[in-house]
Amino acid sequence: MENIKMNRAAVHLLEEWDPFHLGPDHYDTETADVVAALQGIDDPSALAKVIQETYEHSFEQWIPFEDCVAISYKLIAIKFEAKCII
Repeated sequence: MENIKMNRAAVHLLEEWDPFHLGPDHYDTETADVVAALQGIDDPSALAKVIQETYEHSFEQWIPFEDCVAISYKLIAIKFEAKCII
């Protein structure tokens, strides 16, 4: 159950992030890839690298690493919050 809540919260956060200002419905594949990576990554820098590579590969646009780190911290916070809820 905690994974479902975590995944929904992570998807919602990534949809709101909208790094290329295309609207929330333009990132389904990238969101799925990042949420899948989140399952096995607890380090914000490692997750930020995945986020940056995933979005840049799909859209062929650069995203500042700092932006990816900022969103990765929020995603990891969601992950740990979900684990703490009994």
